[in-house]
Amino acid sequence: MKIARIRLKKNSMETYGIVSDDFKRIITKEHIQEDTGIPIPPKIKEFLFDGWLAEITNSDLKMDGGLSLEEVELLAPLPDPPKIICLAFNYYDHARDAGLTPSEEPVIFLKPRTALNTPHGDVISPSYVKRLDYEAEIAVVMGSQVKKVSEEQSLDSIFGYMVFHDVSARDIQFRDKQFTRGKGIDTFAPCGPWITTKDEIKDPQNLRITTKVNGEIRQNSSSSNMVIPIKKIISSLSNLMTIEPGDIISTGTPAGVAMSMKEPRYLKQDDIVEISIECLGTIRNKIQFV
Repeated sequence: MKIARIRLKKNSMETYGIVSDDFKRIITKEHIQEDTGIPIPPKIKEFLFDGWLAEITNSDLKMDGGLSLEEVELLAPLPDPPKIICLAFNYYDHARDAGLTPSEEPVIFLKPRTALNTPHGDVISPSYVKRLDYEAEIAVVMGSQVKKVSEEQSLDSIFGYMVFHDVSARDIQFRDKQFTRGKGIDTFAPCGPWITTKDEIKDPQNLRITTKVNGEIRQNSSSSNMVIPIKKIISSLSNLMTIEPGDIISTGTPAGVAMSMKEPRYLKQDDIVEISIECLGTIRNKIQFV
């Protein structure tokens, strides 16, 4: 199942719903209530993490109504995640290009939730940033609270997955020698286009990842190249901190980013970055400098 947070174009009302299998329609919260008689909550986080989705799944919901996706604006699937945890250098090919030896434990940084952006929103960068880079990543959306969870049990705590664009101001990052300021700017975390529930992903360690800039393929890899697999990421992080429902864990980017090129080709005004991950969908963002 794919659950999206949306805004109706006709009246700017924010709501959420379930995307049809052909990705052409969305069955909104209002349609779900009318069709099933189940009084689901107004907020998407309550729907996702308080048991309502299971109740809807067991109902006789018809998926032939709703709205065309052209009638809605897709929003960041979660408006206020408790934490956005990101991994650095978690792909063998990316670490190799950077001349680094991958760590056996997650190297992490946090993005503020104010960095969240819609799947098709413009990335707004300060004009003084001269080395703006793209990073395609698989994001895990956590579904339950865990602490010191084993690797074997960690996957049970996942709600689903989505595409995540870890936009990075490399000049700030290199100058600071840490990641928060260069990666935490408003709009620097486009994500979506929806959350795909974990039951639809047979193997999260075997998903194709591609990034195009103005139609040119820059990243073309697979999650099979991850250094630390998702089950170990969750287990390791849960030994450091409590992982909560709604936490976003972005699992690192593969090779092909601009900074690793022999002649780096950083993002410019009006560039279009399109990130596609197998089974999860595509997000598309225009670059703007202000």
